[in-house]
Amino acid sequence: MALTRREFIKFTGLGLAASSLGMLGFGASGEAQAAAVRPFKLTHATETRNTCTYCSVACGILIYSMGDRAKNARSNIIHIEGDPDHPVNRGTLCPKGSALLDIVHAPTRLKAPRYRKPGGTEFEEVSWDFALDRIARLMKDDRDKNFIAKNAAGTTVNRWTSVGMLAASASSSETSYLTWKVVRSLGMVVFDNQARV
Repeated sequence: MALTRREFIKFTGLGLAASSLGMLGFGASGEAQAAAVRPFKLTHATETRNTCTYCSVACGILIYSMGDRAKNARSNIIHIEGDPDHPVNRGTLCPKGSALLDIVHAPTRLKAPRYRKPGGTEFEEVSWDFALDRIARLMKDDRDKNFIAKNAAGTTVNRWTSVGMLAASASSSETSYLTWKVVRSLGMVVFDNQARV
């Protein structure tokens, strides 16, 4: 790059002025300004701590939503990021966790249970009360029909072998432990979890 003497003196003067401002304490002003931008974006948002639901790592996330939090009012989730205070991920997220906001707002996301009648070909949207009552009824009927209280030798075994349980992979250790206790108290022998709890 060819510089004239006049351009060289201009660049030297600019460099001297910039370094002088830095020495006077104005060097960190750019960093301070960048740090001040983030709080303004989320000033009026409600912060909620949660766990990423993708895998058994259970990374902590912060969910920011807008809304007045009034009863029966829907909040709009505007931002999701890693929780820097969480001991598992320390604020970092994998690519799937980083895309959580897109999944929340996806138009194809199911927001209510669906039910297909026996012999039917189409799923219909049903209420949570209907879905949970139906699951509980089917489990009770199957347990009553297939429960094994004693084996052939007369030893009490209390087994329910016709149904198994696949637990959530993103649940915490405490939730997995409680799930395991409930499943075993029902007599289920088949129990699996992605986290292998």
